[in-house]
Amino acid sequence: MQLSPEQLLILGGAGLIAIVIIAVGILSARSEGNLVEERLKGYQATDGYESFLDAGNPDDKPVVEEKTRALDALDSILADRTFGKKWRKQLARADLKLTVAEFAAMHVISIIGFFAVAYFLLFSGDLIFSILAAFIGFFAPRIYVARTISKRLISFETQLPDTLSLWVNALRSGYSVLMAMEAIAKDAPEPTSTEFRRVVQEVQLGIDMGDAFNHLLERVESEDLDLVVTAVNIQREVGGNLSEILDVISTTIRERIKLKGEIRVMTSQGRYTGYLISFLPIALAFFLNGITPGYMSELFNNRACGWPLLGAGLALIGMGTALIQKIIDIDI
Repeated sequence: MQLSPEQLLILGGAGLIAIVIIAVGILSARSEGNLVEERLKGYQATDGYESFLDAGNPDDKPVVEEKTRALDALDSILADRTFGKKWRKQLARADLKLTVAEFAAMHVISIIGFFAVAYFLLFSGDLIFSILAAFIGFFAPRIYVARTISKRLISFETQLPDTLSLWVNALRSGYSVLMAMEAIAKDAPEPTSTEFRRVVQEVQLGIDMGDAFNHLLERVESEDLDLVVTAVNIQREVGGNLSEILDVISTTIRERIKLKGEIRVMTSQGRYTGYLISFLPIALAFFLNGITPGYMSELFNNRACGWPLLGAGLALIGMGTALIQKIIDIDI
């Protein structure tokens, strides 16, 4: 199949941009600007790669150091921006080992990939649908990170009652608060073990325990965890029997989790109705355009009437989805 000059131009431009973005992503790998993150890395085993560098050619070390400085500078430019700080927090909550520069590169690669697949494979040169696919590709990395954060938060909150029970048993056995948290870091499943291990490491590095708990709350945005951290901070200031307090909180959290499960079951119909309303019209439009392109072409070619109708339809879909999600979102 012979490509037209317009298709060759689009393909060449997309390929060039993809190569540049991939190169930037590779160059920006593993750069971290946060001091706490850098010092926490010292707890991990890094002998392999560093030993390899030490045993290698000494002439290569200045080149490696120069690249490292360039990587840090590139990532710090993006990390200091408002969106960079927001992305950094989201990546930390999702526990993804990505820098801000890598996440930005994922956006661009996703846009190019969705556009190329739609233009050359799915819709055979239909520019309108290809642009819509690229628009979806822009949000694909954010959707993935948001879903990862949600799944991780649900796992943490589900494990929290058992975590508190382990904490209470450790305190009643004579452990201090920090020693009890070390036991949780060793025995608890993921992601609880990782989060509590980071708190213990930060305290061992000299960070105040209250600040370490605040960092934990930034990574795990949970109301139940906020209640636990508040109880621990108050106990550290005024004293009291922490094991009994945590035991009561554990019982309360168990009841809340049970109630949330019941509400989720009762609102499942509304939730799936929202999904159906959101995606069915779009999927139907793609399906009709794929089997009979002429049937949908007039809607996209007529800018005076077709485009306003498309915009109004998408706006109504978004409003309906938002309203349904607001109705089924019940706070406990």
